[in-house]
Amino acid sequence: MLICGASFAGLTIARELAGSGARVLVLDRYEIGERQTSACAAPTEWLKAMGVRDSIRQTFDTLVVHTPHTKVDFRLPWTFSTFDYRQLCRQLWEQSDATFETAKIVSRLSSSDAREPSGERRETQSILTDRGTITAPLVVDALGWKRVLAGNEYQPPDAPLSRGLEVHPHGARDSLEIWIDRGYVPAGYGWSFPAGDEVRIGVGSFDPRFHVKEPTVQLATDLDSEAVRYQGNWIPHKLRPATADGVFFVGDSAGHCLPLTAEGIRTAFYFGIACGRELRRVVEGRASAETALRRYGDFSARHEWQFKWMLRAQKLVPRVPPRMLALALRGMERGSFVDWSFGHYLRIAHPSFAKAPALPAASDPGIPVAA
Repeated sequence: MLICGASFAGLTIARELAGSGARVLVLDRYEIGERQTSACAAPTEWLKAMGVRDSIRQTFDTLVVHTPHTKVDFRLPWTFSTFDYRQLCRQLWEQSDATFETAKIVSRLSSSDAREPSGERRETQSILTDRGTITAPLVVDALGWKRVLAGNEYQPPDAPLSRGLEVHPHGARDSLEIWIDRGYVPAGYGWSFPAGDEVRIGVGSFDPRFHVKEPTVQLATDLDSEAVRYQGNWIPHKLRPATADGVFFVGDSAGHCLPLTAEGIRTAFYFGIACGRELRRVVEGRASAETALRRYGDFSARHEWQFKWMLRAQKLVPRVPPRMLALALRGMERGSFVDWSFGHYLRIAHPSFAKAPALPAASDPGIPVAA
């Protein structure tokens, strides 16, 4: 089995296959934990459920939202934590028994039929890398928004992508903060995520045509911080098919990043677990590859309505007049509303899923969609 990509989704799948007896090869152009591309924050319970709590750097029970006309403190019904990317990736990897190699994935060359010793037909995939061609019966694309193994064009600024950039000045802050301020970005938001001895300050734009370096520098300056140690990435904000041409797509390659909030780490865990469970069924002889592709693809697709609702909100918020937005946020500050709204938001990919049994058959009425 070949897993292309060794970040949140790819490492989660490898972890899920531990002890299955599968020969799993994980490929990435960088060493595990080498290249951080996000603000690295997730619900604390997800980090605990994944066995990576030692990577936590700072935990928050309040989200502070700034607009030009108000400041609102949302006391969360669950906590959010920033973490160390390198340490988290290493802790995920330590829970697997896969093999890792560095290689750049170039493309999917072809699929073909092979025969098992038993005479059973099995389709194999040929993947081109900068170190040669690798053939495997089961292949996962966890390479990010480019969806490399799909072989189709998906390029900014025409693709449904948001643009994000952040800086990592040394220092300490106490609050998890968001800025919805058109002075920084017409459609999007700024953030300050403290992580122990550094602060992750950035700006994300829902419009990929809007460049975010200048507003990121401005936000850091306004927070009396240096604009140093840059990192950025494109962020998908539209769900895509999770299977195609015999390949499993997970994480950003399947658009598993929530619109509006751009939260993609817990969804990478969530869908990575679902994909890993289906692959394990194949390895253990309990399902065919075709069945696994169908079940996993259906599982991902059943979340489409939630992603669409959040995308509608992403498109709506920039259109709301700033003073009206401030009034709305103050109205949402009530504890009962915060508990209800953030509770529903967490259930899109709930941490209890990490401990749930394997998915039932797709025909079962109790199949979990948002645990």
